[in-house]
Amino acid sequence: MSLLSDLINLNLSESTDKIIAEYVWIGGSGMDLRSKARTLAGPVSDPSKLPKWNYDGSSTGQAPGEDSEVILYPQAIFRDPFRRGNNILVMCDAYTPAGEAIPTNNRHRAAKIFSHPDVAAEEPWYGIEQEYTLLKKDVKWPLGWPTGGFPGPQGPYYCGIGADKAFGRDIVDAHYKACLYAGVNISGINGEVMPGQWEFQVGPSVGISAGDEVWIARYILERITEIAGVVVSFDPKPIEGDWNGAGAHTNYSTKSMRKEGGYEIIKKAIEKLGHRHKEHIAAYGEGNERRLTGKHETANINTFKWGVANRGASVRVGRDTEKEGKGYFEDRRPASNMDPYVVTSMIAETTILWKP
Repeated sequence: MSLLSDLINLNLSESTDKIIAEYVWIGGSGMDLRSKARTLAGPVSDPSKLPKWNYDGSSTGQAPGEDSEVILYPQAIFRDPFRRGNNILVMCDAYTPAGEAIPTNNRHRAAKIFSHPDVAAEEPWYGIEQEYTLLKKDVKWPLGWPTGGFPGPQGPYYCGIGADKAFGRDIVDAHYKACLYAGVNISGINGEVMPGQWEFQVGPSVGISAGDEVWIARYILERITEIAGVVVSFDPKPIEGDWNGAGAHTNYSTKSMRKEGGYEIIKKAIEKLGHRHKEHIAAYGEGNERRLTGKHETANINTFKWGVANRGASVRVGRDTEKEGKGYFEDRRPASNMDPYVVTSMIAETTILWKP
């Protein structure tokens, strides 16, 4: 008799040209990823060649029961690390049957900003540092922590090595390789300051692709933790008290910033971000006030300040950028549960399009 694992790992290309496409989208909460699969006649590499599909929006908090059909528009294709072969993951956004973006479709709004000629000409690059916490499934307490108790204080866990310092490395490494397989531009991983907390980095990615890649990387992580029987949390402050929160630091540059004299452009951009601090904070993730306290490598949520190599600032400029007079800066305010479509497009809008 075949083992279940044998059937899961069947190579479809040995018997059929058909492939499986897993359509992925974001549900009504803004953080609940959903997906379902369909069979296609053969391999597809262009999202515009994929069929639109629909789902029951009343079950995801995105449509009323009496008019529940929501339409999925395929936007980006990635290789499927779970089914492998020619099978694919498809990042989608959602529309009404009349073709209007539904209210929770942040990708549609971001695409408008990134397609603006002034923004497109600047080729905005992003590098997003996605922090997350691994939790035990039944008790929702961080992996590696004594149940109901606490480990030793922070210090040895950041980039730590050893069974008493690094918890969940098999999940993290599996995720790293799966993202590379899928075609996500994942640039690294590391253990974070709080035990059971980790980070992966996506980028540099240009424009709207940064959001697509972060969402698919989150999807892959959710699927891997599902297999491992562990829960992944994107809460910005999963454990109250003297423990680091979880953010999604967003590194950013434009063509002008990357050229000679770019440091002056960077300083002007940061000044604009300071003027719109409240608007950005409002869009940078739920529960961020629990994280941005002025402690644990954060600036206070009510103040805006920037500095060179200052991890307690709202915006940090690297020493290399200051020295070379060009480069990028890091917005340290976004929470781990931020929507990358919202954050990336808002930074571009404020620094390129907005006039004080």
